[in-house]
Amino acid sequence: MNFIVVGSGAIGSYVGGRLAAAGEAVSLVARPYQLEALSDKALRITDLDGFAADVPNERLHLATDFAIVYKRLNAEEKTSTVILLCVKGGATTQAANEIAASVADGTVVVSLQNGVENVARIKAAAPRVQALAGMVPYNVVMKTDNHVHRATAGKLQIEVSAKSNDIAARFNAAGIRVSVTQDMKSVQWGKLLLNLNNPINALSNVPLIDELLDRNFRVVLATLQREALSAMACEGIIPAQLAAASPKAMTRILRLPNFIFTRLAPKMLRMDPAARSSMWDDVQRGRLTEVDDLCGAVVRLATKHGRAAPANAKMCELVAKLKKGDQWTGRALRQALAV
Repeated sequence: MNFIVVGSGAIGSYVGGRLAAAGEAVSLVARPYQLEALSDKALRITDLDGFAADVPNERLHLATDFAIVYKRLNAEEKTSTVILLCVKGGATTQAANEIAASVADGTVVVSLQNGVENVARIKAAAPRVQALAGMVPYNVVMKTDNHVHRATAGKLQIEVSAKSNDIAARFNAAGIRVSVTQDMKSVQWGKLLLNLNNPINALSNVPLIDELLDRNFRVVLATLQREALSAMACEGIIPAQLAAASPKAMTRILRLPNFIFTRLAPKMLRMDPAARSSMWDDVQRGRLTEVDDLCGAVVRLATKHGRAAPANAKMCELVAKLKKGDQWTGRALRQALAV
């Protein structure tokens, strides 16, 4: 099997790097600054559980253009190619257009992206590929331009298909825990509930663990999740339970005082002390964030059913104005959202 990772940020570099370290054929479609960073260095991969590896750059077949990577492959490699799409949601359509212009009919594209709308975008832009939903449960940070670190735990999930079991076997052999799932809609909405913490972390400008230990920030997260659950109920969506407690129970646990919260939700706090959300990293680098793919998706679903999601709408507004160095306290954020 031949893997092409499109969008080699933190998630793409981690997944691609782990596969390459295990001997899989991997190509990374990267940004120019990443190519420069890896031009004379290995890609370093580490994780919360103590894994560490350095993958030589020549093993990663780096390029800035998908067409260049695909053109390098021979006929047999093209037949066995699986594309792992890891770009931000706003870049999905452009990436899918570039993929569609090169690949054969039926080529598998697995979306390892945040949000619930990316597979539909891929299918609209590249109707001849086989687009599969995926869900990455953990946080990966780029410690440097050539060092990625998985800072939280979890099991990746991908949609069932004829090739999914083979893909999953290769991922598991490489140390990337993964399972094949029938109901990815439920899984993706369950993950979106957890991802609603990403914009909060970006606004807080502190590590995830410090943010989660501030009850005011947790109350904001519970409010965002309750709005999302209300919108999902209108659509008949039952989100998968991806944490120790059910989504509905979690909105109550998040509001508890610290001395109770820390006892009831210890798994939420098992993370690297320096871990931050990918949205925080986007703000620091001056990139477009995924707030519209998260809070915006909640607003769109609520609007579809004639309801409002004011806290999620306000988060979209606040993150759009956020600049590097800005910092919100939990109390100030609750006041801004009136919660």
